[in-house]
Amino acid sequence: MDLASPQLAQHQQRTAFTVWQMGKVAGVSEEIMEDAFIAALLHDIGALSVEEKVALRQSFVEEVEIEDTDTHCIRGYILLKKVPWLAPPAQIVRFHHREWSEWDEPIEAPHVLKSQLLFLADRLERLVVRDKYILHQDEDLISKIKRMSGTDVHPDVVEYFVAVANREEFWLDLVSPRLYSLLLHEGPYRKFEVDIFSIHSLSQLFGNIIDFRSRFTATHSAGVAACATMLAKIFGLTDMEVQLMEIAGNLHDLGKLGVPNSILEKRGKLSKEEFSVIRSHTYHTYSLLNTIGNLEQIAEWAAFHHERLDGSGYPFHLTADELGTGARIMAVADIFTALAEDRPYRKGMSQNEIRRIIKQFGDREVLDPRIISLLFDNYDQVASNVKEAQISAMGFYEQQVAFPEDAS
Repeated sequence: MDLASPQLAQHQQRTAFTVWQMGKVAGVSEEIMEDAFIAALLHDIGALSVEEKVALRQSFVEEVEIEDTDTHCIRGYILLKKVPWLAPPAQIVRFHHREWSEWDEPIEAPHVLKSQLLFLADRLERLVVRDKYILHQDEDLISKIKRMSGTDVHPDVVEYFVAVANREEFWLDLVSPRLYSLLLHEGPYRKFEVDIFSIHSLSQLFGNIIDFRSRFTATHSAGVAACATMLAKIFGLTDMEVQLMEIAGNLHDLGKLGVPNSILEKRGKLSKEEFSVIRSHTYHTYSLLNTIGNLEQIAEWAAFHHERLDGSGYPFHLTADELGTGARIMAVADIFTALAEDRPYRKGMSQNEIRRIIKQFGDREVLDPRIISLLFDNYDQVASNVKEAQISAMGFYEQQVAFPEDAS
């Protein structure tokens, strides 16, 4: 989520770090700490486009009032609560821009305290001047936060922050390049493990975040996952491999979180510079997923979908000897789904058009001819499965996400 812009680098992580440090000073329970920490890591998940994220940050940096800070909070709440174990953090995300003066409940209420911790941490990070040495601005930042006491933030929460902020260590850690490692190895979730079902739920969450940035892409990952899963079953992969394939399909465009909507929704031909941005997305997909233990297989299947058997793909220019069955299936699933769905510059193609284009890839052995044969030998079954998944995804998007204020 922090890939969107240099202005946003580490924003979620820095916010989570501040929440964690204040929580330790406050002596909160492990449960409260974990909920607040996860909410901080994901708090801007409802700001779907790069443009929306940057505009939101600029409104606070320049201290300009904006009409709507609530939509991304509601949208984040809707997306997160679909994952059962993220329901408590979802509520915190919903209220992370609510000022203390707007609460009718006491600070002792856990969800109020957690929301206020996140409110302060988020506001602090947005106030940090990124091109100024941190210990040349810490006193000013502390003063700004103190002025919020009793209005924007409960006085107790401000006191927790001041206790933390009196240590130079806090400020240096806050802006350190090693912050990710610090959170990973020492943070509240350092010993937390998730099973395959939780990973699947998370993959659906991030698949939605990737897709819901635009109506034109609102069902793409769902379609790719459905197509790849069906092809994997027909090919004869194991039940576990089929599950991993669906997860990889949900996450295959994860790196597009760093691509502006102005490029994704462009109606004309992309310029060389714009296409170079697009070509980076699979690199980011791989680098993000490969940092997580035991997701190596998912990382490869997800990220290699633009690689080609002759080495002409991107970004790694892998060849046939380096591309396994899962990656080959994903490449066919991605191009099939892309051709079949509407895009800003064209309508979805017919079966005959899709067959003609994909057959050319197979004839040149750019894509695996075996997988292409599987696709067209079982076309009706695969296409029906994809359509069903995409109808479900579009229904959720239109009812809950496109106009989130109606769903709150």
